[in-house]
Amino acid sequence: MVARGWTRAGGRPHAEAEALAMAGTAAEGATLYVSLEPCAHESLRGPACTDLVCRSGLARVVVGVEDPDPRTAGDGIARIRAAGIAVNLAGDPACRASLVGFFLRFAEGRPYVTLKLAISLDGRIALADGSSQWITGEVARAHVHAMRAQADAILCGGGTLRADAPRLDVRLPGLEHRSPERLVLTRSAAPAGWRALASPEAIRSLPEIQYLFVEGGASTAASFLAADLVDRILLYRAPIVIGAGLPAIGDCGLADLASAHGRWRLADRRQLGSDGLEVYERAR
Repeated sequence: MVARGWTRAGGRPHAEAEALAMAGTAAEGATLYVSLEPCAHESLRGPACTDLVCRSGLARVVVGVEDPDPRTAGDGIARIRAAGIAVNLAGDPACRASLVGFFLRFAEGRPYVTLKLAISLDGRIALADGSSQWITGEVARAHVHAMRAQADAILCGGGTLRADAPRLDVRLPGLEHRSPERLVLTRSAAPAGWRALASPEAIRSLPEIQYLFVEGGASTAASFLAADLVDRILLYRAPIVIGAGLPAIGDCGLADLASAHGRWRLADRRQLGSDGLEVYERAR
């Protein structure tokens, strides 16, 4: 390995530009491995990676998946081949999964949505009086902050915002700057530092957001589930029993049990201190 790179915060420089700049003349005759097809369009923020690859002296490029952006969409691969560089398109599921928010934005015009739930063994998120700090332990809460840091935006319901005034930021040392933009589901005006969305469908009006983290409010969770806009559920389960408390999810419009089956598949399960985490992905 002579060099490596990854796309920087804000989208530029792209990974190819970083890796080729690091490699210098060592790129001549080498193989470049990229998760996504090199972009083929010029930008005010940086050059087309296809042009950089064509001028690099590379012998071969291995591409994980083709770019869905119509400005590239196979054109990058075609131009690299035309420059005499061999290209292998792997069509790799892992590469596609690592870019799922990017692909979903082009396919459906919306971000990839993760719903986070922290519940007791009996499915409660708070005592009957609304007290909810803390359901899970320190290790699980740190994991939540790490998941927040991977999101472009985080959303809670208006009722949760008014009742709990959550910070919804990232408080892990060294990752504080990765706190996502804060959104609130409400038809009222948003307070300072927040952006209001009137409905779950309004996430389609956020072209700059590829990954949305939904956290806070049984009604909000139910509304996203009812709209079939949840792609992944992070279910943190604490070894406690609450009894007559508040449920994790409100009415999501389920008409019969038959339609509830087959919608979710278990993707991961792990222990986080005394708590358990189950990750479910929507089966589409």
